Amino acid sequence: MIQRIQSVFLFLLAAAMVAMLFLPLWSKANPATGETLVLSAWNLKTVILSAEGDVTGAGSMAQRGTIAIGLLAIFTAVIAVYEIFQFKNRLTQMKLGLLNTLVLAALAGTTVYYALYVGSAMVPVNNNGEYQAGFYMPLLALFVNALANRFIRKDENLVRSVDRLR
Repeated sequence: MIQRIQSVFLFLLAAAMVAMLFLPLWSKANPATGETLVLSAWNLKTVILSAEGDVTGAGSMAQRGTIAIGLLAIFTAVIAVYEIFQFKNRLTQMKLGLLNTLVLAALAGTTVYYALYVGSAMVPVNNNGEYQAGFYMPLLALFVNALANRFIRKDENLVRSVDRLR
């Protein structure tokens, strides 16, 4: 029963988390030095950008590791893929969906922490920076996870109602 709609939603969740690993999450430009601080799932580093937006060199600040973001994204994707193949046990799927919600909330919190607190302290400019495409992936994943959990619960209620009729 892999062809159910919740399997599609869980696959989209895993795809969003894999995309998050490769997309930039947040950036903040320092006009005084011409450097841009870029947050990704694996590190927080400064780069020098050209007028077209291409990276021309490394910045002067040492990069900081943000491996927690990458590991949480991988863990979330693995849970979602494992949850797809637990279609015979919907109660286990619901528990895994709850676990995935908690991990996604931790992932979103960790991303916000690195963007707003660690990154803003590294570049003392008054603006908050720009949120990139990868920053919104945990929010998309939370939404898709909620839809998957809803349809799993709907299937479980349907099976229970049929069992009552027997």
